[in-house]
Amino acid sequence: MEVYQSPTSMEPLLPVAGRETLAKITCDILAASGRLTGQVHSPEVLRRIAGLVREMNCYYSNLIEGHKTNPRDIERALKQDFSADETQRNHQQLGLAHIAVEKLMVDRLAGETVEVYGSEFICWLHREFYQRLPEPLHWAKTLSGQVYRIEPGRLRDFMVDVGQHTPPQFDALPRFLSRFNQFYGSKDIIATDRLTAIAAAHHRLAWIHPFGDGNGRVIRLHSQALMIHHGLDGGGLWTLSRGMARQRKRYYNYLQAADAGRRNDLDGRGNLTDAGLAAFCRFFLESVLDQIQFMSSLLGLSALRTRVERYFQFETLHLKLYRQELMRVVRTLIDEGEISRTRVREITGKGATVSAEIIKLGLQEGLIESPSPKGPLQPGFPPKILEFYFPQLYVDLPVDGPDSSTGWVGSGPG
Repeated sequence: MEVYQSPTSMEPLLPVAGRETLAKITCDILAASGRLTGQVHSPEVLRRIAGLVREMNCYYSNLIEGHKTNPRDIERALKQDFSADETQRNHQQLGLAHIAVEKLMVDRLAGETVEVYGSEFICWLHREFYQRLPEPLHWAKTLSGQVYRIEPGRLRDFMVDVGQHTPPQFDALPRFLSRFNQFYGSKDIIATDRLTAIAAAHHRLAWIHPFGDGNGRVIRLHSQALMIHHGLDGGGLWTLSRGMARQRKRYYNYLQAADAGRRNDLDGRGNLTDAGLAAFCRFFLESVLDQIQFMSSLLGLSALRTRVERYFQFETLHLKLYRQELMRVVRTLIDEGEISRTRVREITGKGATVSAEIIKLGLQEGLIESPSPKGPLQPGFPPKILEFYFPQLYVDLPVDGPDSSTGWVGSGPG
């Protein structure tokens, strides 16, 4: 296999084939994203749902790597309650690290000017992720059985094979990443090509394979960072990883197909296939559009109110008192995001004493939250309500181990 040492070997960096189709999907994404964010009127509800999506994101990113961690295990990990089973505990640690780094990433992007395509930021994502993992998860091995240690945030200093693809020579990585930053960070990329460029960057960063392991997780976090940076993330209300996990084999197949060399004189002018990159970009953008439309279907206010009512109808029969009153309070919180404690009297028509009991009941059930004993009330989204409020948010997909196209066994974090 050819060993790449010049950044020109990863050309083209933006596909020529199918540009009109990709631009049309981009327009559809922008329109759908605007509708999605318009459905959530309360900043507090938006923040809470974005938090759910962050937990969902770690679930699906784990799933892509062949690790299944259910929402309750993730919730327990967030409370530092880890499984006695080593494998499951490792999966919890991976999920916990993903959630922490994603939040840190969002905060950093909001708080400072970040060169999002630069190697410093990419290495920072890798370092922050691995620093949160226990020592046993800092080791991985190749299909040939070679064991090696993953150094947080450090570019690989050895050669690897990733399926049928041999990534660039390790001492050439700084040159490849510099070209990556120079091209994709350019302001010359027009608006209708920006989402295509994000998709192409996703593949080309995977093709470069900058780290010994953890590339898949870092690349998906990086793509999310690019969406945030360019104002395309819908306020955090959708996740790319869900779309990729639901089509895991297609995702790997499109990645692998875009690794191929130029096929003929009609396949662009670069070293790599233009048609293969265009096909991957189309798959990527269609996955984005699908996930935005999926979340829009969940967040329609009238439908969400109906699902809240069904939850109280079927899942709260153990509540002997104030079930209907609590439902009205919760429904109002979903609509408005935050209310005062005195507002409960108005909503329920009850006096101060009974209203206090209703609030206490909602807090006990996790359906209401509050920052302090006398503070305002906010909606709670405990795992037990997810399948009612947001059906199909978590899809129980089969896990068949790492795909053959990745070239790695499952001992590392992917």
